[in-house]
Amino acid sequence: MNMQEDNYIIEVSSVSKFFGDKTALDNVSLQVKKGEFVTILGPSGCGKTTLLRLVAGFQSVSKGEIRISGKEITQTPPHKRPVNTVFQKYALFPHLNVYDNIAFGLKLKKMPKQEIEKKVKGALKMVGMTDYEFRDVDSLSGGQQQRVAIARAIVNEPEVLLLDEPLAALDLKMRKDMQMELKEMHKRLGITFVYVTHDQEEALTLSDTIVVMSEGKIQQIGTPIDIYNEPTNSFVADFIGESNILNGVMLKDKLVRICDTEFECVDEGFGENVPVDVVIRPEDLYIFAVSDAAQLVGVVQSTIFKGVHNEMTVLCGDYEFLVQDYHHFDVGETVGLLVKPLDIHIMKKERVCNTFDGKMVDDTHVEFLGCTFECIPTSSIEAGRGVKVEVDFDQVILQDNEEDGMLTGEVKFILYKGNHYHLTVFSDWDEDVYVDTNDVWDDGDRVGITILPTSIRIIN
Repeated sequence: MNMQEDNYIIEVSSVSKFFGDKTALDNVSLQVKKGEFVTILGPSGCGKTTLLRLVAGFQSVSKGEIRISGKEITQTPPHKRPVNTVFQKYALFPHLNVYDNIAFGLKLKKMPKQEIEKKVKGALKMVGMTDYEFRDVDSLSGGQQQRVAIARAIVNEPEVLLLDEPLAALDLKMRKDMQMELKEMHKRLGITFVYVTHDQEEALTLSDTIVVMSEGKIQQIGTPIDIYNEPTNSFVADFIGESNILNGVMLKDKLVRICDTEFECVDEGFGENVPVDVVIRPEDLYIFAVSDAAQLVGVVQSTIFKGVHNEMTVLCGDYEFLVQDYHHFDVGETVGLLVKPLDIHIMKKERVCNTFDGKMVDDTHVEFLGCTFECIPTSSIEAGRGVKVEVDFDQVILQDNEEDGMLTGEVKFILYKGNHYHLTVFSDWDEDVYVDTNDVWDDGDRVGITILPTSIRIIN
């Protein structure tokens, strides 16, 4: 056995999954070590459950390869894979009692009766359900049913346990209790757990490694601490915990300008006068009565007591900051804010404007996003020529009434950046359009999209 096979129990290599013309997974690669607790985290529709189902064998891969314990299993049926799956809906057999639910898979394997009994009792003990073996599953609470579902999976001694949002149906207290149980169970069993959830706190609590997904792609893989403290892009920073995410300019190494103020930071290698995204966690902002130490001065807009801390929004000029601190300040109070260089996290901007592939129609019209747009006269580029089209984020106009737009789309990601919203709008041409706006939109809103001639830059 080579070192790679020895280290990684699951290897997903360049896997894509298409449902018709919809891409559910886009060239995903992932390696999971033996005995690791890996959580696949992301919003609804990001592809996390599809990835789990491909590993389990419930769906077939469109492109790429999956290996388990070094063996290529891309086309192997589910029952021949060394994995077991625990589902959100438990999928227990209502006509069987607890014992028979857990023993079901072992009986299919024609295992001797005494061995089945020994394994079932061991599994019941593992999930804290001893003495429940002859209970009817319908008489059990949600948490108890979930324990039975886990026992049924682990009794088969799989190399990998796949868990698809297994705690989603439980109430908050039971979910917290079961999180701790799962963590302990993982330690005791020593097998590999691959866990799917949309709950960031659950991922941070349980995992050795978190895989953050969005729109069928992996955005970042890392430890909970890495993911929280060093997000790779604004999606991860916004999705994992609370964040202040702001536009900034990296003036030079270790110096960044945000909110018209220069701040020392520890980041290097971005270049000079380069637009960047800046992340400051709410707990990393110090708030105090105004003094010379203040880097920013602002007025408290709201304050909520959250038990262990107060959560306040502070308006500094045009920019709103979320602050979490033990100290309390009333609405209307003027306060100072300070952040240490180490607590300012700089990220490369994924893009600085919208860029589309287009084609010149004539001197004053260009085609992109499936529409013909009027543009400023461009006599130097002949008709039919392919061009790049640039449009600044704040030059895209959104309308409530879809019919008022040149094309239509749906708001699918909203990022607050201190003094405006940065939206991702999925156009009906299947291309993203990015918009900076002060208007408030909701996720899922249908919108009309208009771009004026003066806002279109043609790049030859």
